[in-house]
Order: sequence, then structure tokens, then C-alpha cells
Amino acid sequence: MSKTKIFSILLFLVAVVIGYFFVRSVADDIQREEQIVKEERRVIEKLKLIRSGMIAYQKVNGQYTSDWDKLINFIDTGKFYLTERSERIIPRDYGGDSVVINIDTLGTIPVYDSLYADVPNFKLSNLPYKPGTKTKFDIYADKIVKGAIKVDVFEVKDPNPINPKRRKDDNERALRIGSRSDVTTSGNWE
Repeated sequence: MSKTKIFSILLFLVAVVIGYFFVRSVADDIQREEQIVKEERRVIEKLKLIRSGMIAYQKVNGQYTSDWDKLINFIDTGKFYLTERSERIIPRDYGGDSVVINIDTLGTIPVYDSLYADVPNFKLSNLPYKPGTKTKFDIYADKIVKGAIKVDVFEVKDPNPINPKRRKDDNERALRIGSRSDVTTSGNWE
């Protein structure tokens, strides 16, 4: 066998090995991206469940909470009042109208049944935890002044994002609902 043939076979084998590692690298990157997307979907779904609980807590208690135990206890034992509102307009002799509003309480419904009864495989004790981990979401609640009015705000944030892009600047872009400085219950992915 000539040196040219040996060199050609050797070069071909090197090209095959380099091609294999290149394809493998691209496949690993695609698989990693799919894993990140899947994990972020699970985190977003959990954040939506938490948002429902926080909004319910605020409606009943008049403020948000930054204590997971209080939120879980409220969801477990709290109740919503079912009310019916009716209005009656009474015309006055001088041309104006008077409005009488009646609000009747018809009963109560447990918060858990109202919010989470239809969620498959839902465990209330796992609500504060990032899916598949023992890491709790960061939770914050306070009152801030907006335009001379005190308003309630809350933020629930993923403390350890799987996506390297979200970890930049001390997890500044981590998945979260609410805000520490704005009145919102939206998620930063919406």
C-alpha cells in the first residue's frame, strides 16, 4: 500500500471522528435546550398555581403574605364567601335617584376546592417547592407607595434557574410572578 492511500485512509478516519464529535455536540446542545424548555414549563405551571393562591389570600386577608406556612394553611383551611349582590333604584321626588345595594351571603366554599380541586396530582405540601427539587421558591410580600397610595405587592421567584441566560446578573432574569416595585400579578414570561 502506498503512502498516499494510508494517508487518505487516516485522513478519512480523522474526518469521521471529528464529524462524530461535531454531531454529538450539536445533539447534546439540542437535548439540553429541550430539557431547559421542559423544566421552565414545569416552573411556569407551578408559578401560576402559586399566583392563584396569593391572589385568593389577598382577596380574603387584604394583603399578600411572604410566609409559605400562612399561605398553605390558608389554602388548606380558608373559605371563600359566596355572595349575591342586588341593587334597587328608588326614584326621588326631586328628580334624583337613590340606589340601595344588598349583599347576601349564600354560603362558603373551601379555597382548596375552588382553586386546586381540578389540578391533577396536586399536593399542597409541594406548592412552595420548585418542581422535582427540594428548593423553595423565593417569596416576598410588602406594601409600597404608588402615587401617594399604599398598595400591596408580591413576588415569587425561581431561586436557581436551569437556563444559564436567566442566571446572569444574580438571577435577574429568573422566572417570576409579581414584582417588588410594581403592582402586577403577571409573570415575566407573559
